[in-house]
Amino acid sequence: MVSKMEIEKKLQAIFQDIFEDDQIVLFDDMNANDIEDWDSLTHIQLIVQIEKSFGIKFTTGEVARLKNVGEFIKLVQEKLL
Repeated sequence: MVSKMEIEKKLQAIFQDIFEDDQIVLFDDMNANDIEDWDSLTHIQLIVQIEKSFGIKFTTGEVARLKNVGEFIKLVQEKLL
């Protein structure tokens, strides 16, 4: 099983790559309002990259229900079980 810390570390690298900002530090309550360039296009890029990196697939419904990074981490953990 992959730990929450390992998932966070990998997600942080993905966020830093997508947003081209090495200063991004994820926190559970972080959402699109916390990153200036987080729009619908970058959201899709995040989803695709996370699916590729972890070897998982999300449904549209799962993605639509996500409210913040913490929920994203939990969903990735569930998919990896």
